[in-house]
Amino acid sequence: MTEQTEFDITVAPEVQTAAGVVRGIWRSPRGWRGLASAAFHGIPFAEAPVGPLRFAAPVPHAAWEGVRDALEMGPTPQRKTLSEITLIPEPSIEGESTLNVNVFTPAPAAAASAGLPVLVYIHGGGYTAGSPASPWYDGAAFNRDGVVTVSISYRLGFDGFGCIDGAPDNRGVLDWLLALEWVQQNIAAFGGDPARVTIVGQSAGGGAVLTLLGMEAAQHLFSGVYCISGAVGDVARPRAQQLARRLAELAGVPATREGFASLSEERILELQQKAQEPADGPGNPLDMLGRMIADGLALAPMIDEKLILRPTLDSFRIGVGADKPLVLGATDDEFSMAMDEAKGKLRFIPKSFMLGKAGLGKVKRKAYFAANPDVAKRDTAGAVGRYMTDAMFRTAVLKVTEAREAGAAGGTSTAGAPTWVYRFSWPSPVFTYAMHCLDVPFFFDCLDSVRIDALAGANPPQALADELHAEAVAFVSTGVAPWPKYTENARATRVFDLPSAVIADGYGGVRPLLAPVPA
Repeated sequence: MTEQTEFDITVAPEVQTAAGVVRGIWRSPRGWRGLASAAFHGIPFAEAPVGPLRFAAPVPHAAWEGVRDALEMGPTPQRKTLSEITLIPEPSIEGESTLNVNVFTPAPAAAASAGLPVLVYIHGGGYTAGSPASPWYDGAAFNRDGVVTVSISYRLGFDGFGCIDGAPDNRGVLDWLLALEWVQQNIAAFGGDPARVTIVGQSAGGGAVLTLLGMEAAQHLFSGVYCISGAVGDVARPRAQQLARRLAELAGVPATREGFASLSEERILELQQKAQEPADGPGNPLDMLGRMIADGLALAPMIDEKLILRPTLDSFRIGVGADKPLVLGATDDEFSMAMDEAKGKLRFIPKSFMLGKAGLGKVKRKAYFAANPDVAKRDTAGAVGRYMTDAMFRTAVLKVTEAREAGAAGGTSTAGAPTWVYRFSWPSPVFTYAMHCLDVPFFFDCLDSVRIDALAGANPPQALADELHAEAVAFVSTGVAPWPKYTENARATRVFDLPSAVIADGYGGVRPLLAPVPA
């Protein structure tokens, strides 16, 4: 435990931000031995994105007079939940002022004297759902270990990422940037060091931090990156324009800012999923799977040639972000759970046929099975689930590491920082494998939080949470992960399991998916 300053917890903590004073609350998290952590919820970093600001770039929040209570979570952009899929409790909170931050600190009002490392967390949810208000994202354990923690909100779905004539592109990305600017301007007042900011994200949030790492315009806002189960977005403008036209057609409005502004948030939410389907309908699940693997998400950061100048991997190859240390990895079976309900229907269908329909050709399929004998032994649903995981998440780890190594070797950056790679392999006793989101409560060391048992069983291993969380604290605090760095010559991979280990080439099984097909 990091030594902390004693505070009078009978007096509510107050901090002076650039916009005004905020009042938080004290908590006494597990393991604090009488010390306390302060939480400041729902601090607005931007004006409410409603009315004329709905499809605008975020506007910094105006100053207020007096003391503003920051006692409860602020409104969230989420208007639907993925909790039935991800099992993370991410509440949707009504209200207009949806662009806000939550700050958790062991040293409120300590000003720059504390100089603690800072973790900024960007939630997942496929860029269309999710919420920073999850109790799993509380920074109590990181506070206990001397890390100031911030969670941020951003506009989701079409409001955040739709391509709209007359509106700025990548509004959700602009929200990330303004939130990170807020951190730079204000975090010292909460005891944090603005020069020691690590951005962390999971799932779509993991994609977000990779996007930011590859953006020239974002480099001054953070010093390190920790990517959990991330894959880059990089939507091409023509695809984004096609989705916008389709949504406008479904809604019966012009595909303009004025046309979309005439639609309620609820109406756009209702139509945005349908707009991503082919005009003749969604097709069968395998067709949808093949499209997702081949094309990725349609509502995600777009290559706009202003903020996102080029595909993220291309940015890494020319050295953008090469001076920032990076940790990245994935669970062993990110999306296998998505196939569980289909087990019965698929039990009589050969896995080779199903994988072929999903886009895995015969030559690569043979090499993939040879490199993954455990997948070859699975039933059809299990094999397809692992292939989905490998094609969408685990190959992304190799693509990023290879692009980073190329950028450090021959890019424009003068200083290359290391990359560290991990796998989360502990199998949930509920689902029998390490699936999407399972590692999140271990990362935050919150196994005593709500709804953990639905994901990780009644007695998840605290020793594994201690280990994973401590190594995350080490990286956020020092910029160095406590296991060997990953290079193409030494592919060290940290495997979090019982027991944990460091192995060579922990993602070797997905290399056949990246190999060129022989002519």
